[in-house]
Amino acid sequence: MQRLIYLAYGVACYLMFLATYVWLAGFVGNWFVPKSIDSGERGPFAMAAVVNLGLLALFGLQHSVMARPVFKRLWTKLVPEPIERSTYLLFSNLALIVLMWLWRPIDMVIWNVQQPAAWWLLTALFAAGVLLVPLVSLMINHFDLFGLRQVWLYWQGQEYTPLPFHAPLAYGWVRHPLYVAWAIFFWATPTMTLGHLLFASVLTGYMVLASKIEERDLVAHFGQQYEDYRRRVPAFVPTGKRARYISVH
Repeated sequence: MQRLIYLAYGVACYLMFLATYVWLAGFVGNWFVPKSIDSGERGPFAMAAVVNLGLLALFGLQHSVMARPVFKRLWTKLVPEPIERSTYLLFSNLALIVLMWLWRPIDMVIWNVQQPAAWWLLTALFAAGVLLVPLVSLMINHFDLFGLRQVWLYWQGQEYTPLPFHAPLAYGWVRHPLYVAWAIFFWATPTMTLGHLLFASVLTGYMVLASKIEERDLVAHFGQQYEDYRRRVPAFVPTGKRARYISVH
């Protein structure tokens, strides 16, 4: 019975993520949602900036602290290991929902592209960013990243085994293609308001900082294997030469 409950819990958290992600696309793109990054109740600039920065800080702290190995070792004394990743995903979903719910628009326009070809190009880039985030995760460890592999193995009575280091497809061009996809998602817009700029700038800075912390953990886990990869492949901007497929078992 416990195995079934854990499996159902993991699937529910994953489906919640999918719904939250679709809503986030509408929120950032000002598409099809009642309250977006540029709509909703407006107030004084200073108050909006403080609230928004606080929401971004809350999301960043939750997202990073709960992902650290030290926290996981302590956390799994309370949360069973098979559902640890699903629980992390649940808290990430909730932090993102709170951010979108309480976000205050700051509608000062930084740029507003109205030329049709440029408008369609930026809109297409935004759509590409939205699609690239799940596609890039599928290149490497999507179901492990989102907790489904863990609950599935537990359901089958198998012990969880960490995935080997590998760097297929986009990971041969840059070390953090997922962050590149997120950056396209956040920055590609025909109309950039000050509120959207704050959102994109803070989260981009967070991703750069998070990548440094993640790489420290990856070096600690994979050792020289990851050091070699880091030496061969740039972090965010491809050099034009893709590294050979790297797989270490």
